[in-house]
Amino acid sequence: MPSSPRSPEPIRKPHESSSHSTDDASTRLTPSDDDSDDDIPMIGGSNAYELQPISSNGKKKRQTLHPPESQLDGADASLLPSPSRFSERRLSMDSVQSYELYTPDEERVVLKKLDRRLVLFMALLYMLSFLDRSNIGNARIAGLDTDLRLSGKQYEWLLWAFYITYIAFEWMTLMYRLVPPHIYISLCILSWGLVASLQALTTSFSALLFLRALLGIGEAAFGPGVPFYLSFFFRRHELAFRTGLFISASPLSASFAGALAWLITKLGEHSPLAPWRLLFLIEGFPSVLVAVWAWEFVPDSPGTAKWFTPRQREVAILRLRQEKEDEEEERLQEKYSTGARPRRGINVREIWQALKDPKCYLTAFMFFSCNVAFSSMPVFLPTILRDMGLTSLTAQALSAPPYLFAFAIVLLTAYLSDKYQTRSTPIIIHSLLASSSYSLIAILNSTPNPSAYTALRYLALYPAIAGFFSAITIIITWTINNQESDTRKGTGMAVLNIIGQCGPLVGTSIFPETDAPGYVRGMGICAFFMLLVGILALVLRLVLKRQNARAKDGSRGGGGEYAGIPLREGGVASAERKPFEFMI
Repeated sequence: MPSSPRSPEPIRKPHESSSHSTDDASTRLTPSDDDSDDDIPMIGGSNAYELQPISSNGKKKRQTLHPPESQLDGADASLLPSPSRFSERRLSMDSVQSYELYTPDEERVVLKKLDRRLVLFMALLYMLSFLDRSNIGNARIAGLDTDLRLSGKQYEWLLWAFYITYIAFEWMTLMYRLVPPHIYISLCILSWGLVASLQALTTSFSALLFLRALLGIGEAAFGPGVPFYLSFFFRRHELAFRTGLFISASPLSASFAGALAWLITKLGEHSPLAPWRLLFLIEGFPSVLVAVWAWEFVPDSPGTAKWFTPRQREVAILRLRQEKEDEEEERLQEKYSTGARPRRGINVREIWQALKDPKCYLTAFMFFSCNVAFSSMPVFLPTILRDMGLTSLTAQALSAPPYLFAFAIVLLTAYLSDKYQTRSTPIIIHSLLASSSYSLIAILNSTPNPSAYTALRYLALYPAIAGFFSAITIIITWTINNQESDTRKGTGMAVLNIIGQCGPLVGTSIFPETDAPGYVRGMGICAFFMLLVGILALVLRLVLKRQNARAKDGSRGGGGEYAGIPLREGGVASAERKPFEFMI
């Protein structure tokens, strides 16, 4: 007959003696608060008990830091996760109390400062990069194609040159793990700012083609890796809104570009420089100035932010500890250290694991499909509006409102995605809305008298543009959420962008001049790919739900739970790792 499980022994307070001896593998329950008078540990209470390993002499094992505390800054050193906490998997009956050694008000202050300083600064940088990338569409109707005698095919090559190098250098996302971010980001900004400004001096198609290729390298090194960089500072459930703040800079930049292009075009009519040259110069050179600012402003990790007080740096580290408790000690030390220079590197085995993960490729093909619309609309919208029968100046002005609308929708979508902890639902909704809008435009443009529906065609652009911007935001966040380590996150982002950025090679060629003024084929292609985004999101949702269910079933077993702690057979506390839960 199998023996019945033993009942857990009574919990003893520290001042009570025990008559039986303990060995190296034994554990005892000790109160988190020495002033406790309760005999029973209460989950969530101030007197929660904690399971800790003890040595043969009955004393707690001393937890040491690596690197030594002498290499770190006093108070910050004591806050870093210790090797024993993560290697021995110390169990707590109240994980919140045992990890969060700060008040909610302190956390709110830290989050606000991260949002206002770090995220908004990254959004500013992305706005500058997107402005320099897409202003060629405004330059085209400001006289670029006339002065350089560009054919429609040559204009497409100018767009392709940027995306070919952009795709080829997507692997540079992993450089955030090898080079201190404040150095790396500053060099990226400086490089694309100089190249964007030099476009104003070009006198031939070949020179502009070369500069567009260099611009692709500079922006590939920066933009695709920023959501990965933000994951160094925010928890999983906080990342969508912060990525939304970052990505929303692109529609804001596009709206700003339309208004700025209209102003520069007006000023350029009375300037010795052609309007399109003035456009490249005014929109490109500010990046050079911002690069100097970024060197001092951008932190390498939460513990090195100069705009935090010492206490805020402590809280910024502590608030990530519970989520990062399963990471290896070396990764934690290099990522959150405050004194010594962080050790950086990548794990080749984890790169290979990410490359074999089919989830990477599902999100990558979703990103590819979104990018067909994302890459084509900003560079062709002024031309599409002009071919609706509007003047060039009016087309420049009317290109701004749809992007302002998209800016607000992206932020709302990201906020709701974090609040309800869902990624697939907003992607599916926006993809269907965008696909329907593109289909409506294509149908109206194919009618015998499309000018009768100009207002309706223009209004249909709003959900279409908001749709692909919002979907891209959540797809990027979803990719990061569903990878367990930094190396896998970086690899996942590299795969996402290498495959996804091939979409612009399709998107930049679907609105040829021969299809003007209706561009029915281009609108139909965008409608198809946005519908495909929704289908792929549904497939990935089903895959992740199945994997979560399997992981949950696999983690069950043993002798149930005692005071919230899973027990193996015999009532012994289990220290097995909690299975990773995919976000759906």
